[in-house]
Amino acid sequence: MTAKDSIRCIKGVGEKSEKLFLKLGITTVEELLAFYPREYDIFTKIQPIASVREGDTVILEGSFAAKLQMTSVRNLRIISGNFRDSSGQIRVSWFNMPYLLRSLRPGMHYIIRGRIVQKNGMLQMAQPKILSREEYANQLGKLQPVYPLTAGLTNHAVTKAVTQALAEYEFPSDFLPLEIRKKYNLMPHKKAVRTVHFPESREAYAMARSRLVFEEFFLFSLALHRMKKTKNSKPSEYILTAGEKADVLLEELPYQLTQGQENAWKDIQKDMESGFVMNRLIQGDVGSGKTVIAMLALLCAAGSGHQGALMVPTEVLAGQHYEEFCRYLEPLGIRTALLTGSMTAAAKREASRQIAEGEVDIIIGTHALIQEKVAYADLALIVTDEQHRFGVRQRETFADKGKSPHMLVMSATPIPRTLAIILYGDLDVSVIDVLPADRLPIKNCVVGTNYRPQAYRFMEKQVREGHQVYVICPMVEESENSEAENVIDYTNSLREVLPDSLKVEFLHGKMKPVQKNEIMEAFSKGMIDILVSTTVIEVGINVPNATVMMIENAERFGLAQLHQLRGRVGRGAAQSYCIFMAGNTSKETMERLRILEDSNDGFYVAKEDLRLRGPGDLFGKRQSGELLFRMADIYQDAKELQQANEAAGLLSQEEVRLLCKKYDSLRQKIEQYTGEVFL
Repeated sequence: MTAKDSIRCIKGVGEKSEKLFLKLGITTVEELLAFYPREYDIFTKIQPIASVREGDTVILEGSFAAKLQMTSVRNLRIISGNFRDSSGQIRVSWFNMPYLLRSLRPGMHYIIRGRIVQKNGMLQMAQPKILSREEYANQLGKLQPVYPLTAGLTNHAVTKAVTQALAEYEFPSDFLPLEIRKKYNLMPHKKAVRTVHFPESREAYAMARSRLVFEEFFLFSLALHRMKKTKNSKPSEYILTAGEKADVLLEELPYQLTQGQENAWKDIQKDMESGFVMNRLIQGDVGSGKTVIAMLALLCAAGSGHQGALMVPTEVLAGQHYEEFCRYLEPLGIRTALLTGSMTAAAKREASRQIAEGEVDIIIGTHALIQEKVAYADLALIVTDEQHRFGVRQRETFADKGKSPHMLVMSATPIPRTLAIILYGDLDVSVIDVLPADRLPIKNCVVGTNYRPQAYRFMEKQVREGHQVYVICPMVEESENSEAENVIDYTNSLREVLPDSLKVEFLHGKMKPVQKNEIMEAFSKGMIDILVSTTVIEVGINVPNATVMMIENAERFGLAQLHQLRGRVGRGAAQSYCIFMAGNTSKETMERLRILEDSNDGFYVAKEDLRLRGPGDLFGKRQSGELLFRMADIYQDAKELQQANEAAGLLSQEEVRLLCKKYDSLRQKIEQYTGEVFL
């Protein structure tokens, strides 16, 4: 098998499986082998029932006290019974498995494995697997890969396909030069891929992961070094000056700029007046006031007789920015337009005509701004919000819409400055590290699930006072592998608990874009009291009236993502609150979550997260999609990032060119990052 072979060439993968793999973005053997496990299942020793804790996955040995019972709830048939050993007993239940009534007998000894959950104030084991003694002995202490799945595709099917592919795949020779592998003590690529799927030990996994992380950062750094060499000190046709209109806007604002905002604004003015193309990153914590800096910069472009554009991740946020820009800039004679994917064809045509004919000065929108048919009359400045959601390539596509326009990137991801300088290697970095004075700090609390009734009463009280609430759940639909709160079921149960007068709606990533926009729009206009959502709201909605966020199963998220999520509240004048509800209340979990309870500073949170997470934590779920990396985590892997950047800097352009000529996958990756043909 070779890299580009279809996964259909793998034994056992038929037409049906191929379609399911496609949903996960896997069409080739190479893509399958780069589909790394999200965590590992480790079979521990049998333990006494009396020692189990909520949230743990455990193995128990014992017998059923009496015959199993079956009850029906809606469409579910629940089989349950009491499982006991010499230390105590625990309730065990299965869903839609009626045959167990015949096969499991009281008094017989069984080994079962499952996750401990709390229901109705009691610890229970839901949907356990029944193990034979031989199965238990074979699996004890081993690391079993657990892959991200889609409905219809089992973990066993993915594991089997990966095993088959590894047995028959012809790995190309390693593209990392031998001297670099020796210097940084890196495992060969072939061994690393095999090991990361099926590690023999924690130590072997750590070595394999370190190699693959280094590799991702190395490729990224090579691309950035190339971009830096070709882009730095590029002359600009656009000399953009602040002028009187910027002074008028600053006077009209209902607040004074913080010192961090002032410094960023000075950096931008200096760049735009320099005669060279600006490539600057404004890095500021959630709520630090980056948008007003973008507005000032875009006003400079418009005031100097040119066009400026602002690209944001969601349509609702684009609409909110559009309204705000119109309110402040229309009195100054600045014409603003909105362009998003869901606008009618006629509205899009009219907006595109105005943009092409120079009838508007500032254009705000989503990815629609970089579509091929959109042409700009005189694009001098581009601002992109949340850079890691767009990626380097899309920035490049956008820049091609003008004649080397100035580029301003805004990110709320709290990355230590040393790492930001590497990650955004083609950009100069400004940091806004002070929140506006009128913002009240968010009050945080970390609690267990027994606090839920009190939390509901508090949420109801806040709604009665005229505010709104977010509830965040980690997933959309219940799966047999997880007890995480379910967005749709959760919404229904919340509607039953709370008074009918409260409007509760849900939002998740699998909804159609039009539905998502309708819900977000309704929430932003105050027509929904409580919004139950997945992390789809992490960016892209600004509701100053929302004062409470409750995050269910908070332990399932990375700290950086939790910090981003809570940034959706605390945006208005009223006191805001964030409740982190932990399904697992182990000492380690609570210690980690209390970092968020103690501080609202994203940079501090990132630093503490990095301090707490050692090699022992590498087996858990990684942080959510940081930048463009499949496995690497910029906080956890700061050392590898610095080493990879150093290694990439040691290679000359000619050496990189020869490597790309030899290794097609290396060339493709650099082209993916830079957005330009290499060689």
